Amino acid sequence: MPSATALKQAREPKPLPAPNADFYQIEDTLSAEERAILTKVHDFMETRVAPIINDYWVRDAFPFELIEPLKELNIGGLNVGDYSSRLKGLVAMEMSRVDPSFTTFFGVHTGLAMGTIALLGSEEQRQKWLPPMARLEMIGCFGLTEPLVGSGTGGGLLTTAKREGDTWILNGEKKWIGNAPWCDVSIIWARDLDDNQVKGFIVENKTTPGFSVAKIENKMALKVVQNGLITMKGCRVPEANRLQNANSFRDTAHVLRETRSGVGWMSTGVQMGAYEAAVKYTQQRIQFGKPIASFQMIQDLIAKMLANVTACQALMFRLEELHGEGKLLDQHASLAKAFTTQRMRETVAWAREVHGANGIIVDNNVGRLFADAEALYSYEGTFQMQNLIVGKAATGISAFV
Repeated sequence: MPSATALKQAREPKPLPAPNADFYQIEDTLSAEERAILTKVHDFMETRVAPIINDYWVRDAFPFELIEPLKELNIGGLNVGDYSSRLKGLVAMEMSRVDPSFTTFFGVHTGLAMGTIALLGSEEQRQKWLPPMARLEMIGCFGLTEPLVGSGTGGGLLTTAKREGDTWILNGEKKWIGNAPWCDVSIIWARDLDDNQVKGFIVENKTTPGFSVAKIENKMALKVVQNGLITMKGCRVPEANRLQNANSFRDTAHVLRETRSGVGWMSTGVQMGAYEAAVKYTQQRIQFGKPIASFQMIQDLIAKMLANVTACQALMFRLEELHGEGKLLDQHASLAKAFTTQRMRETVAWAREVHGANGIIVDNNVGRLFADAEALYSYEGTFQMQNLIVGKAATGISAFV
């Protein structure tokens, strides 16, 4: 006869597994040092960012209180340091699992602003700007998109640059520029009136006459990121601040190739956060006397979400292998950006669906992730533009206008 203890154990339900979006154990591919960095980021996002981010999102405000603790992680130089591209991607993924707005702030600064200086600046420029930016003593932004020019930046920039001796005169506007309302340094792209080529400039926001920024209000996505409309009227920038290796849009595209990969990781992280929130909710939400996780149609959605997440992780993992081998091309990054953002839209929608009415408020996080996903789907090149890049590579024929 079974003992009383055995009978009690038989009656007690087994503990449910904790939600885990790393189904294929991607993180296990990291070295011990890399895992330690990722763990620090995970703990920071869970203990410092997660408890306050919904409030800041609702208020359309940036949590400046997090800058100092972020400095303590010592990851400001991650995107320009001697780290694997895989680790950089997994850090972006881990951040985005909690909040893609915070990742966008971090990515604009470390990836776009610092990354541009690292790739296209002279050695003197790298030595001057990158160390204080890596220490987060100076924050940067990246000014490419304009009010009337988005996908057509390759050949249609309206912002102009005119050289006068050792000074460049910049005139024009930039829109949707993350970090711009409060940061210190802007990477500004402008069309040289003399040769009609795109040039890059390091502009010091707070000390350059004729440079002004207006915060963009009333956004529905990535509300924590402060986006700005930059206006430049006769801004005088010294030749020493012209990026010495940025002489055409081809050079600009090299930066974008790197950051599109980052958006792929971010989109994967958003899916992970939405999936884990959905699993937790379905385990706890009781209807008809049982958790809704026991319903077949709910499990179907959970399985489809996990398939999307895992497919995106595997795609991004291979993309970073190509990156590490020096084989990453524009079409590789474009396919990743297009695929992961499309799958992200599905995943966050299903996560919101399993939450029912509770999914339209920020308290459960999925409402915020659902809205933020729309921005990731469009920025760093729209879905359609990415597919045209892939289509040209596949067919050998350009379909661009």
